[in-house]
Amino acid sequence: MPKKVKVSDLVAEFHLEVICGEGGLKRPITVADLYRPGLEMAGYYEFHPMERVQILGKTELTFFHGLSAEERMDRMTRLCAPEETPCILVSRGLDVPIELLAAANEKQIPVLRTPQSTTILASRITGFLENKLAPSTTIHGVLVDVYGIGILISGSSGIGKSETALELVKRGHRLIADDAVEIRQTADHVLVGNAPELIRHLLEIRGVGIINMMTLFGAGAIRNLKKISVVIKLETWQQDKQYDRLGLDEETTRIIETDIPLVTIPVRPGRNLAVIIEVAAMNYRLKRMGYNAALQFTNKLTETLAEDMDDME
Repeated sequence: MPKKVKVSDLVAEFHLEVICGEGGLKRPITVADLYRPGLEMAGYYEFHPMERVQILGKTELTFFHGLSAEERMDRMTRLCAPEETPCILVSRGLDVPIELLAAANEKQIPVLRTPQSTTILASRITGFLENKLAPSTTIHGVLVDVYGIGILISGSSGIGKSETALELVKRGHRLIADDAVEIRQTADHVLVGNAPELIRHLLEIRGVGIINMMTLFGAGAIRNLKKISVVIKLETWQQDKQYDRLGLDEETTRIIETDIPLVTIPVRPGRNLAVIIEVAAMNYRLKRMGYNAALQFTNKLTETLAEDMDDME
């Protein structure tokens, strides 16, 4: 089911003045795109995106006031006719035309006003709606910030995710979420994770209970949200399974519609998972900078073998 934002949410977020149509404040906003109905003021409604928030700025209203009384009434009646229109927003604190008030009251479409300029207002509202309407999911795991790299630690229950996160925080890194990670995908296919409000800053350690990381370690030990760059999967060591020892096999996992690099780390007694995850974060950063140790080793090995073959000949 698609996400929805109510017009009342927009009013509360941007402190908008409600001029009329209070009965329609529960109307849903289903798309992040906005629309300035300039062509519609000229009478062209053929491809009018009625499902968007409609913004009337100085340009549109200046043109509108130059029309005849009959044309003005016609334009506003047609603008307010679609049931899908969530609201109409007047920027720059401009006077709301009486024709718009009459048409909006009849259809119970909220007419809102703000003193902000049209361009700045459109940018802020678009950002707000993109954030609220972005595709999202909740994943069982732990999200930590290690050397500036957002790492999602996944694995079966009891594998040691929370204990590893605790050790990472003690080593100076930061916790974003434990147990449940809310993930949303932005328009440019970037995954951003945060903790649900109920368990924000909390960490569960079996045998100890729930602890507040900010209270214990200070504000520098936590973050509210972070871009996810790598998924590290912890799994119980399997003796008969072949694990990648060079790092040439670059696996990915899909979250929502975005592919994220996946690193599988086998867990067995004696392995320091916190240190391994730190190294994985630093290695990921080096790869992003263009240096791949595994690839360089393979190239050197190939060159050495080729030289040995030449000497034998």
